[in-house]
Amino acid sequence: MRGLGVRIALDDFGTGYSSLGYLRRFPVDKIKIDRSFIRDLDRRDTAAIVRTVIGLGAELGVIVTAEGVETEAQLDMLRKAGCGEAQGYLIGVPAKAADMSRLLRSPALLRQSV
Repeated sequence: MRGLGVRIALDDFGTGYSSLGYLRRFPVDKIKIDRSFIRDLDRRDTAAIVRTVIGLGAELGVIVTAEGVETEAQLDMLRKAGCGEAQGYLIGVPAKAADMSRLLRSPALLRQSV
């Protein structure tokens, strides 16, 4: 499947059915830290868990994405911890595919990427 370009993301990591065991059983390409952890980043124990997951991803050579980033403080902490990707309202709000297509063609976006 990888030869076809298929990638596997372990979504909502840290909650429900996304356990550490999956990291051994499946060739995971990405770990997505559940937003409930990001929401509580100001708690010492939660911040320690998030830093540990980011470190685990680095050790395994897996991309780590933080879900639900809503504040600059959260994004700053995640950057300092070495998190490679983030998603959430701070970065961008949900949008329809047609809206995204227009955004990607916008001259303002093209100027920013240069």
